[in-house]
Amino acid sequence: PLLGDAAPPSKTQAAYARFSRSQKRTISALVSYSGLLPLFAGGSFIPSIPEIAHDLGSTPKIISLAVSISIFSAAVGSMTFATYSSFYGRRPMYMVGLPLLCIGSLGVGTSTRIPELLFWRFVQAFGASGGMSVGGGIIADIYSLTERGTAMGIFHAASLLGNALAPIVGGWVAHYTSWRYLQFGLCLSGALLWLLMLLYLPETSHPGITGWEKLIEAEHAEGKEDDGRFRWAWLNPLECLWYLRSPVILLTTYSTAATLITEYGLQVPMAHTIGTRYGITNPALIGACFIPMGAGNILGAPLAGWMSDRIVIKYREKRGGVWVPEDRLRGSRIGAATLVPLSVLGSGLVTQYGPDGMLGLALNLCCFFVNGVGVDTVLAPNSAYSVDIMREKSAQVMAAGAALRSSFLAIAVALVLPSMEKNGVLITDALGAAIAFTAFLSITICIRYGDKLRAAVDIGFTTIDEL
Repeated sequence: PLLGDAAPPSKTQAAYARFSRSQKRTISALVSYSGLLPLFAGGSFIPSIPEIAHDLGSTPKIISLAVSISIFSAAVGSMTFATYSSFYGRRPMYMVGLPLLCIGSLGVGTSTRIPELLFWRFVQAFGASGGMSVGGGIIADIYSLTERGTAMGIFHAASLLGNALAPIVGGWVAHYTSWRYLQFGLCLSGALLWLLMLLYLPETSHPGITGWEKLIEAEHAEGKEDDGRFRWAWLNPLECLWYLRSPVILLTTYSTAATLITEYGLQVPMAHTIGTRYGITNPALIGACFIPMGAGNILGAPLAGWMSDRIVIKYREKRGGVWVPEDRLRGSRIGAATLVPLSVLGSGLVTQYGPDGMLGLALNLCCFFVNGVGVDTVLAPNSAYSVDIMREKSAQVMAAGAALRSSFLAIAVALVLPSMEKNGVLITDALGAAIAFTAFLSITICIRYGDKLRAAVDIGFTTIDEL
């Protein structure tokens, strides 16, 4: 149902032409900033756990519960904001979510007891969670098919930059000042973003597709007049998960999770691997080792997105205008088959058998950079593909994928340190490389059998006329 050779209708073209190029860049910058915050808030908390435990008279094991709670909260919040963004629009979600982030950050920063800390971490993560799902929906709203990959790549580069910068900033602040200052900084960042959104973010949903507009239209058809009052609608956020019954959505979600496992698998135990192997004990210096991975993310995501756009254009011209959505995934196979698995395996080999001193550390950092590039060559095209085939429900699909991915990553990352203690660094990294290679297999299945898989479970895919 997705194939076709008709040109997009003028109504669709007009929807993408509502904003100038400079406006689109401004909107993209704002939503990229919003996508950075949830990963930064989560990643910067982890290096502070020992200091928080000492300050609150607890243990790191107990404080680590806040990490699990924030993962759960982010999954629920992401689906909630995505669901309501399709009814009320994108902009109101930021107007509500960012104040929750600010309040939660203040609560975390002023907590004196463990229950307080856990509660406010839940609020903080919930408020920040709309950044990824709603942000992805906005990218789909303002960029057409042949521009979307590049824009999605930049969006993911900014988001993963938060993941890379968080341990650096978190480690530095925890070591030299207080973990509470970091939370106050998050509050100020959220407040600044809220103000910028208020001033510069317009509603980006295409005219006539939100649930609110359809409700008003239905009432007009029945002869009722709109009194202009706000009305609350009870929606089920868990309905987002229903989209995962599609094999292509499930396979692409799995492939992104399988590659992200390697990035988290290298980051989380860094103090026990790089720190122990090369005698680095300063949290700020350990955090600095994340920089090459962040640099790889910044380079890889826009490049992968741009390449996926070029591939879509090339194959569509080759077929005489016929669009096959899975063409976008072709460029991600290289990263999934080589860059991601070989980089994590290389890091394991260098850590266990490589040279000591600066040479060994430099080789490891090179592996981190390659991994950062490779992960984004998979993540950016896969995310753009999901948005391509479900444009009107793009935020919900992004949220469902993020929820499943977070659950998968939470389990996998929890097993990293126990595996390293039992099996060693090399075997653990080799297992991570094997899991990453299965992402290549998943992507290949999608490319080869995508049309049949979409036809087998049709969840309302986008047609060429709706692009």
